Amino acid sequence: MVLKSEDGVVPDDLSPEERQELESIRRRKQELLHDIQRLKDEIAEVTIEIESLGQTEERKSMQRNKQMAMGRKKFNMDPKKGIRFLIDSSLLKNTSDDIAQFLYKGEGLNKTAIGDYLGERDDFNIEVLHAFLDLHEFTDLNLVQALRQFLWSFRLPGEAQKIDRMMEAFAQRYCRCNPGVFQSTDTCYVLSFAVIMLNTSLHNPNVKDKPTVQRFTAMNRGINDGGDLPEELLRNLYDSIKNEPFKIPEDDGNDLTHTFFNPDREGWLLKLGTFVFMTYFTQCGSALHCPPLEDRPCITTIKT
Repeated sequence: MVLKSEDGVVPDDLSPEERQELESIRRRKQELLHDIQRLKDEIAEVTIEIESLGQTEERKSMQRNKQMAMGRKKFNMDPKKGIRFLIDSSLLKNTSDDIAQFLYKGEGLNKTAIGDYLGERDDFNIEVLHAFLDLHEFTDLNLVQALRQFLWSFRLPGEAQKIDRMMEAFAQRYCRCNPGVFQSTDTCYVLSFAVIMLNTSLHNPNVKDKPTVQRFTAMNRGINDGGDLPEELLRNLYDSIKNEPFKIPEDDGNDLTHTFFNPDREGWLLKLGTFVFMTYFTQCGSALHCPPLEDRPCITTIKT
C-alpha cells in the first residue's frame, strides 16, 4: 500500500522515522527551490540595473563626444572661444599643460587655428606655447629635422609678431634639447629663418637663381654670437632641404606660411639707417617680410 503526503508519495513500507526523514528532505528541497528562484530574481534585477547603467554611460559618452565635436568647431572658428567652451563643459582643464596636449593631438582641429592660438601674446597663451613645445622631442635632431616636426604640428599664423614669438620659443626648446650646438638661442632663431628661406629658394619654381651651398654658408657667417657655425653643419642643413622640402599642412593659406613658401618676389635687401645690414626678404603683394633680427623690423609695407 502507498500513502500520499502534502509533498508527494510516501511508500507504506517506511518506518515512522524514515517517513519523518523523507518529509524533512522534501521540505528542504522546497526551501532550496525557493532560494534558487529568489537568487534568479535578484540576478535578473541586477542585470537590468547594469544594462540601464551601461545605457546611461553610453548616453553620457555620446553627449560628451557631441560637446567635444562642438568645441572643436568653435575652436576652428575662434580659438579662444573654443577653448573657453571646452573648459566650461569640463572637457578641458584650465591649465597650460592640458590645453597644450589638446592642441598637440590636434584631432579635428584646424592647424591655422592652432597656430593663431599659440602665437597670442597673452601670458597664458605663451605658457601654452612653451608647454606645446615641451611635447616635441628634438634631442639629437638636426635643425631641419626639428623644424620639420615643429612646422607640421600647426600652420604658421598670419601676424609677424606671432611667428616671431613661436620661432623664439622653438629656438629655446631646441637649444634645451641640444645644448652646445649653438652659442645662443639667437643663433638658432636666426638660422631657423635662414633655413625656411632656403627652402623657398630651392623649391619655389618662380625662383630662377637657386642658391648654392657656398652662398648659403656665406649668408650665415658670423651669426653664432659673432663666430661662424661649422661648415659641415650648414652643408648638412642645405643638403637636407635640397633633397626634401618642408611639408606644410594644408588649411586656407591665409598665413605667413604661404608668404615664406610661395612669395611673389624674394632676394637680398640692403637697409640703410643708423647701421647698414643686408638681409633676405620675401614679398607677397604689398607686404615685405624678413627675419626679425634684434631690433630690426620684421615686416615693412611697401608701395608697388
